[in-house]
Amino acid sequence: MAQKHRFRNNHGKGGSSATDRRPAPLPVYEPKPPVVYGKPILVLEDSQRNTFEFKAGSWVPFDLTIAECRRTCRVKELSQKINNMTRYEVCRPV
Repeated sequence: MAQKHRFRNNHGKGGSSATDRRPAPLPVYEPKPPVVYGKPILVLEDSQRNTFEFKAGSWVPFDLTIAECRRTCRVKELSQKINNMTRYEVCRPV
């Protein structure tokens, strides 16, 4: 018994050949310089995305949100929560 021929989508490729196309040049890889981070800061984030920093024995509002910190700083979420607020360890670059 003859085998069933499978569909091959070779239609509509006429006119150009592989020799007409040239591969695009590869982008030049430039490594980023290593980043040195400072001491970690303990930051809390509440359910309204307000952030607080522990300074001089009390929690004061922090100037950046966690989303803004992730762009430039190293942010690590800590496992324990304090008063239903998420703890983060933020290290700013030096």
